[in-house]
Amino acid sequence: MSRSTVIRDHVRAGILEVAAGVLAERGESASMTDIAKAAGVARATLYRYFPSREALLYALYEAALTDLTDRLEDARLDAVPIEEAVARMTRATIAATSRYRALGLFEKSPAEARRVERQLAGPLRAVFERGAKGGCFRGDLPVHTLAELYFSLLEGVVSRVIRHRLGVEEASAAVTTVFLSGALAPPPDGPARRY
Repeated sequence: MSRSTVIRDHVRAGILEVAAGVLAERGESASMTDIAKAAGVARATLYRYFPSREALLYALYEAALTDLTDRLEDARLDAVPIEEAVARMTRATIAATSRYRALGLFEKSPAEARRVERQLAGPLRAVFERGAKGGCFRGDLPVHTLAELYFSLLEGVVSRVIRHRLGVEEASAAVTTVFLSGALAPPPDGPARRY
């Protein structure tokens, strides 16, 4: 890779990092001028890297997906017990989402939403299926229902993290505890497990 390519990639990554912060702080009211100023570059430079606001938002969106995918891979969800897999999955998702708070500004097409679902669904679905097949999760709820309940909890808590009302660790612990308290199968000879 040439020196100029390395510099260009570094500048682009720096702009994206700053843009994520500015958009998280100011939301839809943040302008390209605000982002350029915060990044310490001229507007023309910003537009050279991102020809439109939509292009910048899409680049942030892609960075967030990559970040979340990497975090889920690093979490090694298949190498730990279900309880820990849910905790790691939750922490990874909330941490990535909190880093890219402005993602709600990017309008996804139905095709884009399906692509994202395919990209992220595999590792997440595997946790739920493993828990169900292994008897860790309640048998009276189908896997898709458990997943929907989990994602509803996650979505509600993520919105509080985005508004700075909960920290990542606190939010992760809340989702994990509440979900597992209702999802875990009771032991064969006693009351329901508490997580």
